[in-house]
Amino acid sequence: MKVVIFCGGFGTRLREHSETIPKPLVNIGYRPILWHLMKYYAHYGHKEFILCLGYGADLIKQYFLDYNPYLSGDVTINPGGKLTPAKSDIADWRIHLVDTGLNTNIGGRLMAVRQYVESEEMFLANYGDGLSDLPLDDHIERFRRSKAVAGFAAVQPSHQSFHTVHAGNDGLVTQIEPMASADLWINGGYMVLRREVFDYMRPGEELVEQPFERMLAEKKLFTLKYEGFWKAMDTFKDKVAFDQMDASGDRPWEIWTSGSV
Repeated sequence: MKVVIFCGGFGTRLREHSETIPKPLVNIGYRPILWHLMKYYAHYGHKEFILCLGYGADLIKQYFLDYNPYLSGDVTINPGGKLTPAKSDIADWRIHLVDTGLNTNIGGRLMAVRQYVESEEMFLANYGDGLSDLPLDDHIERFRRSKAVAGFAAVQPSHQSFHTVHAGNDGLVTQIEPMASADLWINGGYMVLRREVFDYMRPGEELVEQPFERMLAEKKLFTLKYEGFWKAMDTFKDKVAFDQMDASGDRPWEIWTSGSV
């Protein structure tokens, strides 16, 4: 299946880390989070990508134009300094780099790449800043059986140190509990979409608002509650957490290294 990845946001809550790099290019270790996400999909055999670009489009284009396999794989240096070519880990990927507007919302970005996917019965879509070890084949098959038009992974918020608060109109607190115990689920991306999704969309609308509401009313919106690993790089604190995981070798999203499918 083709994979649409939304890469055009400003990433304002990561500005303290970088004023110039778009969020999908922020590194985990020495590779951008975007590479990790694309590698995840490629592991499942989905190797044609449509990147919806906006802020920092030129930098994302440049990253792939300058992609150097010597920097991402094993390298052999022979006598005299001659390098044995490393096998590129993206050589069999097909990547469409599409400018979808600087201030365009997710719905508008998807509409802008419609020509790339509307001939497909189903296609995949995701935000460019979240990683997971979600069993993708199982997710797709459950969605296929549901006959829904759109589906996504529902995950529990990663900021489990927060507490949820319930209060009456008089301001008196009736309940307070850790978020981990509150049974809250959020949209974690990892979307599976049928081409009929475009029938529910109108110009200027945000994908998960009006279009999803229309599908919900017709019982054509699907979700898979996933309790495994999922984490988004939303703030500088998340960036630090990802770096700490990478440094310690704790990379649950790297399913391509574990042999799991």
